[in-house]
Amino acid sequence: MTLSLAAMGEAARAVNAPLFADVPGDIAVSFEFFPPKTEAMAATLWASVETLAPLRPRFVSVTYGAGGSTRERTHGTVERIARTTAIPVAAHLTCVNATRGEIDAVADQYWEAGVRHVVALRGDPPGGQARFSPTEDGYRDAAELTAGLVARHPFEVSVGAYPEVHPEAANATSDLAHLKRKLDAGATRAITQFFFEPETFFRFRDRAAAAGITAELTPGIMPVVNYASLVRMAGMVGTSIPAWLGRLFDGLDAHPEARQLVAATIAAEMVRRLYAGGVRHFHFYTLNRAELAFAICHLLGVRADSIENQVAA
Repeated sequence: MTLSLAAMGEAARAVNAPLFADVPGDIAVSFEFFPPKTEAMAATLWASVETLAPLRPRFVSVTYGAGGSTRERTHGTVERIARTTAIPVAAHLTCVNATRGEIDAVADQYWEAGVRHVVALRGDPPGGQARFSPTEDGYRDAAELTAGLVARHPFEVSVGAYPEVHPEAANATSDLAHLKRKLDAGATRAITQFFFEPETFFRFRDRAAAAGITAELTPGIMPVVNYASLVRMAGMVGTSIPAWLGRLFDGLDAHPEARQLVAATIAAEMVRRLYAGGVRHFHFYTLNRAELAFAICHLLGVRADSIENQVAA
């Protein structure tokens, strides 16, 4: 990768300046939530939305369970955010266990509710299935889903990307070809699966550029809330866990406050290094916990705005 003079200067500042000092105010962030299963979880989610709203995110997204298992909760959460906040909200949609007609009807509902952004994903295989199998008369993959969405309404569409290759892909080349299909079908950007070393993203960005992909690639950032859970998730999506990460969290199981401090520092340092490499937009997987994402944004100079951006009462 060849860096511009400006990027080289920024890289030098990242190395030589005090950590997190003098980061210009040109970072844009977005946040992902999942729909709550209980009243207590709903309260936690809404507290997170209230905490992060003043940071003026580009958008927040709400996930959609495999097999439509959280379909109604996702719809309710998305509608509430759209109705009661000034935050642009993106609804996840998947191809799992639904016909085209059913998915199109959900898309119509979102459009009528004022939602203009969809995160289009194939979705994970339903429980008990080793591999994804399209529903009869359903969308076969995220590229078909994207094309269907933009044909129905002028949605902004984000899609997923895998810096370390999708676990089901034959190889990195075919994985990039599929990503290009999704973008060519009408997607605006690709949001990556989480990773833990900046070089992972930079190598992926270079390979994508060589494959003719010019759309925005937004890195997905996963602050470490629970290390054991993270290892399980990483195994499912093909994310590498560097040995140094395990060493940093070793011995912190009984010290949640210290664990959060370590997690925030790791994520903020990685974002700082991504910034030095020219990245300006970041997507945080919050797991419905705002504290870490808020702390990381604060370290990077993304600060709470005036009360006009607060959640409505």
